Amino acid sequence: MTEGPAAPRIAPLPAKGDAPTLNIFRTLDHNHELFKAFLTLGTHLLRGDVLPSREREIVILRTGWRSGSEYEFGQHTLIGRDAGLTDDEIAALAEAGAPRWSDADRALVDMVDEICSDNVVSAATWQALASRWTEPQLLELVVLTGYYRLVSGLLNSAGVALEAQTPGWPDGSQPVRRAPRDAS
Repeated sequence: MTEGPAAPRIAPLPAKGDAPTLNIFRTLDHNHELFKAFLTLGTHLLRGDVLPSREREIVILRTGWRSGSEYEFGQHTLIGRDAGLTDDEIAALAEAGAPRWSDADRALVDMVDEICSDNVVSAATWQALASRWTEPQLLELVVLTGYYRLVSGLLNSAGVALEAQTPGWPDGSQPVRRAPRDAS
């Protein structure tokens, strides 16, 4: 796998106002129209009510790990904890094979692994997912995985740095690449 940049390739714009803004958003704001469109889909996926938040975060964290995006994994470590994932579950999402899952959660991990490896969900995994999820939810799961692959590729390619307070890979994981750290 190609190594990502050691420093940001596109420097984040200065934060506006008093509210802290994540580096991903300050970087994307270089193209404001793209940023708005990016947020529309991202907000739907992250704040929508189609999927339970815990399962959504399993998919996002596994996608971030499979895509080698420490930034994505770190940001969603925080969100995943708020969604009810334990630190052990989050760490397991950064392991090859990720063996610690119920059958229902295992199907989500398998789906991400298959999309990231082959760009298709196998018949067996689809059947496992379809036994639990509705067709609208199945579509959401596949789009969620694809969206966060896109996000991870953006973060890795632009060299978006982790914020100082954002965790990186879990201890003991074998990261694919490391993101630069924000000096602020």
